[in-house]
Amino acid sequence: MSAWLPVAPCTPRDCARHEGPARTALPAAALLLAGCALTVVGVMCVPVALLLRPSHRDRLTRRWAYTVVRAFGVRVRVTGNPDRPAGPPSGELVVANHVSWLDVPLVAAVLPARMVAKSEIRHWPLLGPVAALGGTLFIERDRLRSLPHAVRAVAGALASGARVAVFPQGSTWCGRSGGGRFRPAAFQAAIDAGSAVRPVRISYRTTGTDAAGAAAFVGDDPLAVSLWRVVTAAGLTAEIRILPPIPAEAGTDRRTLARAAQSAVASDSANLPAASVHH
Repeated sequence: MSAWLPVAPCTPRDCARHEGPARTALPAAALLLAGCALTVVGVMCVPVALLLRPSHRDRLTRRWAYTVVRAFGVRVRVTGNPDRPAGPPSGELVVANHVSWLDVPLVAAVLPARMVAKSEIRHWPLLGPVAALGGTLFIERDRLRSLPHAVRAVAGALASGARVAVFPQGSTWCGRSGGGRFRPAAFQAAIDAGSAVRPVRISYRTTGTDAAGAAAFVGDDPLAVSLWRVVTAAGLTAEIRILPPIPAEAGTDRRTLARAAQSAVASDSANLPAASVHH
C-alpha cells in the first residue's frame, strides 16, 4: 500500500446522506446547472487569468471559487485571518482535513494556492483542465517510488514563494469516524523549503447541526450523485477556519509537525470568533 493511498472507512452507504431539510427537484436542478455553468466559465477563463499579475489573479480566483460554491447553494462562513505573517515573501503550505470535492473551491476562495492532487484528477472532465492550467501538482499516489519526487516538487514550489495546498489525510473522510491522520510527507517539503504550515479546518452544517454526510464525497460515490446531494441539501453551510501558521524550521521533525497541524485542525479551540460571514 502506497503512503499516498490511505484507505478511509467511510462509504457512500454509511456516511454520504442528508437527513435534514431538502430542496425540491426544480430549484435543486437550477442550482446544479448554475454551479456547472460557472465551472465551465472558469475553464474558459483560466488562460486569460494566467496573463494577470499574481495579486490580481489571486483576487479573481477567490471571487470565482466563492461564487461557484454559492452557485451550488452552499453558504460560506470564514473564520480567522488569511494574511501571511509580516516579513520577507515566502511560501506557505496550507493543510486541511478532507471531506468533499467542495473543499477545493473553499480553500481557493480564501487561500488561493497550487493544489496537490492525485494524478487521476488530471483526466477528469471540467475539473481536470482547470487544475492543470492552475498549476496543480499531480501526484502518483499508488507508486511509492514517486514519493521523493513529489516532496521535491512541493518543496520547489514553496521555495519559489508559492502557496501550496494539500489534504494530508490522503483521502476524503466524512468526519463521523474521526478522520485520518495527517501523512508527514508534505510536511517534509515545508521543512526543506523553510516555509510555514497553515492549518485549515473545514466542516459542514445545516441549521447548527453537523451535515458532513450531505457534503461528503467518499469511497466510490459517483460525482453526479454527490453533486445532487449537495444541491438538494437546504441550508447547507460550509465553515472554513483559518488557524495560526506553524513555523517549519530546520531541524523540525516532519512527523511532529504533522501531528501539530492535525491537532490544531481537530481541536475545539479552533472555534474562533467569525472574521466574516457570507450568506
